[in-house]
Amino acid sequence: MELRHFSNRFATTPLRCHRSPEPFITPRIATPTSLDSAKAISFKSKVDTIGWKPANCMFILGMGFVGEFVGEELKEQGWVVSGSCTSVMKKKRLEEMGFNMYLFDANEPELEVLNTLRHYTHLLISIPPLVGIGDPLHQHKELLRNGLSDGNLQWLCYLSSTSVYGNCGGAWVDEDCPLNAVSESAKARLAAEKMWLNLGHELGISTQIFRLGGVYGPGRSAVDTILKKEPLSDSQKMRFLRQYTSRVHVADICQAVKASIRRPSFGKIYNVVDDDPAPRAEVFAFARDLIEQKWPGRFSPQRVISSLQMGSSKGEKRVSNACLKKELGVRLHHPDYKSGLRSIIYQMENPF
Repeated sequence: MELRHFSNRFATTPLRCHRSPEPFITPRIATPTSLDSAKAISFKSKVDTIGWKPANCMFILGMGFVGEFVGEELKEQGWVVSGSCTSVMKKKRLEEMGFNMYLFDANEPELEVLNTLRHYTHLLISIPPLVGIGDPLHQHKELLRNGLSDGNLQWLCYLSSTSVYGNCGGAWVDEDCPLNAVSESAKARLAAEKMWLNLGHELGISTQIFRLGGVYGPGRSAVDTILKKEPLSDSQKMRFLRQYTSRVHVADICQAVKASIRRPSFGKIYNVVDDDPAPRAEVFAFARDLIEQKWPGRFSPQRVISSLQMGSSKGEKRVSNACLKKELGVRLHHPDYKSGLRSIIYQMENPF
């Protein structure tokens, strides 16, 4: 596998811990209980206690698809997990699952939320940048720095995107390859990476950037798209023109987060992708076959699949995950899309 030019921009930092990665355990679907909600209220009251020092407390800024999956896994392992969202209904649902939730509009943040972060030992940022604005927390970086400088934070991770590499003509790229962010969203991602790396350096804490491929998982996959019979969006159609598409199952993002916590680094960047940057048309064709095998004769996805046969493919990039495996010891639960889609459809109930 030939990689593009290595610039060695980031020095390797000795790892603090060298334990073998824990075996992955698929999180169970939590059943909300009154006890879960009581625990959330209890933790919030402790946060206000002067001198209280927590252990293994994660705050997830932007508790969306990835954040919820990671939070559930950590909570199952005994962590206290809090997070932010922008919807009152979602806040209530997540609180019923046992999470300590805060309503948070990054454009108009409440000081209570930013002040709360200082009580946590770990911080995962999963808020995407906004075109024309950038990372919505950038304008509040002084508040963040001042609030976290004398807090309990030990570890910080920002979830970025492989889009920062741009179009590399189908070549393999790794974390040391030159960046070619072209779109406004990719440029905003790159600016956000620099902001969080600088903040972590100023605070003197473990800081890492995860560049994620296309994220999929239960409820968000090619299988789900076909079964929903919804027309593809313009952005989805454009992605089908790519010869290569890097992706990652949400379960493996969770593995990467846990591995990074066990082996903290300072200023490191990791590509979090699987081993097979297959084109999306191939992925959807495989998903169609899985559906037909599990529910023969019950569904004809030809209308959905036909929309994939459009235009000509163009090479973009193939993203290497060698650093993720070597430095963090991650063993992918789903090394390719076939493994991931099989696990998703295996757990599905009959949708017909």
